[in-house]
Amino acid sequence: MNNHAETLQVKQVMQNYMDGSFQVDIEKLKSAFHANAVMNGYLGPECVLATPAAFIDDIASAPSMASQGDAYQAEIESIRIEGNVAAVVVSETGFRGSATLVDFFHLIKTDGEWKIISKLFTTL
Repeated sequence: MNNHAETLQVKQVMQNYMDGSFQVDIEKLKSAFHANAVMNGYLGPECVLATPAAFIDDIASAPSMASQGDAYQAEIESIRIEGNVAAVVVSETGFRGSATLVDFFHLIKTDGEWKIISKLFTTL
């Protein structure tokens, strides 16, 4: 059962992730992740098993998609919250100009705050 307030909090975490990625707002991006988060998936045929640190470093290393005029779009497709855990599916298009991704996020609520604890992704 999704409580409206909880859903809004989860959406805000996801918005911080999406805005931080698009604008290279590293503090906003970092704020979305739990300290013990993992981030795994596929970039094309390459399997990536890592923490968010590598992703954040990569985002920080290039001009923002916003400044490049990239047609980046990120859309939350679904949210399911059960107690203190949540699952969120996000579709991204125009990532760094042309990449299309599907992301499966798991969030956990600790100390009253929602954070991304894992991200599983694939490019399409």
